[in-house]
Amino acid sequence: MSELQINTTQNVKISFTAAGVGERLVAFFIDTAIKIGYLILLNQIFGAFEDMDRWSQIAINTVLSFPVMFYTLTLESFLEGQTIGKRALKIKVVKIDGFQASLSDYVVRWFFRIVDVFLFGLGFFVILFNKKQQRIGDMAAGTGVISLREKVNINHTILEQLNTNYKPTYPNVIKLSDNDARIIKDTFVRAKAGKDYPTLIKLRNKLIEVVGIKDVKQKNDIEFIDVILKDYNYYTQDML
Repeated sequence: MSELQINTTQNVKISFTAAGVGERLVAFFIDTAIKIGYLILLNQIFGAFEDMDRWSQIAINTVLSFPVMFYTLTLESFLEGQTIGKRALKIKVVKIDGFQASLSDYVVRWFFRIVDVFLFGLGFFVILFNKKQQRIGDMAAGTGVISLREKVNINHTILEQLNTNYKPTYPNVIKLSDNDARIIKDTFVRAKAGKDYPTLIKLRNKLIEVVGIKDVKQKNDIEFIDVILKDYNYYTQDML
């Protein structure tokens, strides 16, 4: 397994395990099987329209084929970088710069499937010889595919130890996503350990802006960021 390093906006490197070619192929085959199953069902339905004129059949066929054409793009957009196949294999698409991939990134990846998948499986060979395990679409979109199977403990996740009587301070932390919280915690832990105070200040200011905090109740940056992480865990613990 190759290591994929993601650079956050605070210039902190976070290491993930890049999804291997085998995992990506299995995920691809699962998604392909789903598409084929849908097309078989579609073919059965079209048996009832054999008496229709040719152009009407083509029009209906085109419309009903959209789910296959946009399967990957739609699911990756709504499932934050995963299709059914990727979710089954516990892999997902992420941005190399640490941001959550956007719709435009997924569109670029989807568009380059024409080259990666349908041009003699070129993407497969590109992944084999690319140190970040990227296909052409990933390189164009600035994305990578990571494995979520890593063994981690509570210190390496977004979870924070909470007392049973813990009372949250900032309810607006629910604006953050799990990916945001993970990047915040990784940045916070590294900056605190390295006494990187400029990064802590930047992280604090960014959180105040993104979360929309008008009244900071903690005395210093470390206490403030620690409370943000604990509050996020408090409000999302039932969803984790």
